[in-house]
Amino acid sequence: MKFVLVVGARPNFMKIAPILDGFRARAGGSSDFVVTLVHTGQHYDHAMSDAFFADLSIREPDINLGVGSGSHAEQTARVMIAFEKVCLSERPDWVVVVGDVNSTLACSITARKLGIHVAHVEAGLRSRDMSMPEEINRLCTDAVADLLFTTDEIASENLRREGIAEENIAFVGNTMIDSLLRHHRRARDLPLPDGLRDRDYAVVTLHRPSNVDSVETLSPLFEAIRNIAERIPVVFPIHPRTRRNLETFGLVQGFNADSGIRFLAPLGYLRFIGLVSRSKFVLTDSGGIQEEATVLGVPCLTMRDNTERPITCSLGTNILVGTHPECIRRTAFSMLSGDRRPATIPPKWDGKAGERIVEALLYRCAAQSYYAAAV
Repeated sequence: MKFVLVVGARPNFMKIAPILDGFRARAGGSSDFVVTLVHTGQHYDHAMSDAFFADLSIREPDINLGVGSGSHAEQTARVMIAFEKVCLSERPDWVVVVGDVNSTLACSITARKLGIHVAHVEAGLRSRDMSMPEEINRLCTDAVADLLFTTDEIASENLRREGIAEENIAFVGNTMIDSLLRHHRRARDLPLPDGLRDRDYAVVTLHRPSNVDSVETLSPLFEAIRNIAERIPVVFPIHPRTRRNLETFGLVQGFNADSGIRFLAPLGYLRFIGLVSRSKFVLTDSGGIQEEATVLGVPCLTMRDNTERPITCSLGTNILVGTHPECIRRTAFSMLSGDRRPATIPPKWDGKAGERIVEALLYRCAAQSYYAAAV
């Protein structure tokens, strides 16, 4: 059996690494299956991509499509054109996609139109916000996938309500948490930036177009961050898009620590996890950080009105604070006064999701081979 595993953007790397490890553990010199790793190159920052591969001990991709950036339509189309050639040359039995980026959607559709089975890791997540490109990618990928791996039972129930057959849904846990648990200790041992002390700083990430692409939304958000920085040091590993817009809109005259905000270049996986794990709290509009903060036990204030990961709010450390500056400030100041709610780690977020995924894939392949032989 031949499997093609697809990564496209940096968040995908943490999700695919445990699956590669699971296949490696099951190989044992066996020639029963072949695994090909394809990197679409959707993220054009190759230096950062290389850092993530090194941090996560992921082998070099077998195939790199190098599609680069562009509009959603351009990027999706380029991935489809390039990935079709991979499918025709490799002739895989299964294509495994992760997450919700443009590469996830493009490779799923391409494979299914060629009659290739598709497995979607992190299926069933829903924000119910169709203005988010990721929500469209999730819905379309889940609609064509043959096997849907979910991180929690909320996601599984979403799929059932959308008409997905029970036998095609597998609640396996969270491969991003597999990576976190494997590398957390090494990440915590890395030194903090000069002048920072454990639990005496906050971390900010901000990158969603809906938050940073207009001065009307970015300005009040940044003002709230400035206000928080008056009470506690704020470390801001800044996304290139956000940095460009802060300069374009005249919201910063220079990137320095004068305002209490420590701007950093984008960080590799280990350095970022180490930074978050020792922080007082996190302010973010990211999806994956909501999950990582929950397992690390770090309060997470999500600057969005919705989340596709509601279990991080019901069981974890995540609080939706929206984008109104006063709500952001009030919640952050409450954290500074020691207000923390009890939190637990969701079921099956135990570091074994990758193993479960590989076991389910190999079981499905064995069943298909049995029925094909019987016919």
